[in-house]
Amino acid sequence: MAHVAPYKKAVVDELVRRCLSSQVVGVASIQGIPAPQFQAIRQRLRGRATITVSKNNLLRLALEQAAAKKPHLNELAEAIEGQTAVVTAELNPFKLFRELEATKTRAPARGGEVAPEDIWVREGETPFKPGPVVGDLQKAGVPAAIERGKVVVKKDKLMVKAGDRIPRELAGVLARLDIFPLVVGLDLKGAHEGGMVFRRDALAVDDVAVRAQLVVAGMGAFNLAMFIGYPTKATIVPLLTFAHAKALGLAVECGFPTKGTVKFLLAKAQAQALALASRVPEATEGSTKQG
Repeated sequence: MAHVAPYKKAVVDELVRRCLSSQVVGVASIQGIPAPQFQAIRQRLRGRATITVSKNNLLRLALEQAAAKKPHLNELAEAIEGQTAVVTAELNPFKLFRELEATKTRAPARGGEVAPEDIWVREGETPFKPGPVVGDLQKAGVPAAIERGKVVVKKDKLMVKAGDRIPRELAGVLARLDIFPLVVGLDLKGAHEGGMVFRRDALAVDDVAVRAQLVVAGMGAFNLAMFIGYPTKATIVPLLTFAHAKALGLAVECGFPTKGTVKFLLAKAQAQALALASRVPEATEGSTKQG
């Protein structure tokens, strides 16, 4: 830390302290979040996560120093780009990711931003009355017209492709049409827990789909274990039940008397006797007379 201003050293020391005292350390983009919304996000996360904003070079220094006691923590520095904050929490990384995703809201474009997705205007009526607004819409490329005293969009039209910049003249028109193309909120780029770094693509996994896959995998494993007779805590009872049923069936088939099979053997013998008697009427009649 040679040649570092005292206040910068104090900032780094505080960041290191936060990183070392927290279960999870994350790096999040705060690009484009208006100050009032950012403060609201902080309030919403109070008690569950702490957001610390500092210069990127100081964040990198803090992560590098904290990595001496938390292996691989410095790998989070790769995710530092643009306006960035460190998020510390006691939530696991996946819950933290969902918490931060929940802070995201739609926002109007001001022009010059990169479209996060395709931006469309859809066919239908608008809230505008006939007037100069029609020319404004048409100038921005919106297929607008007046029909039956109302301003309408004649057909669906793709205005900006995902990844392209939003023209300034179009941005104002989109806002007037209540089309908010931007997504504003904390974007968790990576998180560290227990010596492991989780990238955004891993954190963004659909937990509902994964749980469904685990259920299917569990059922498949259970069925396979049953088929090959592999005993586990989950299969031992059904395996024993199945084995008992097979043993009982074999004993009855062979006429082997046991405490468990005798009643089935007697019932079988009675059924066979009745079947035989039904084929020899005389025997049945004689048996009836004797009775």
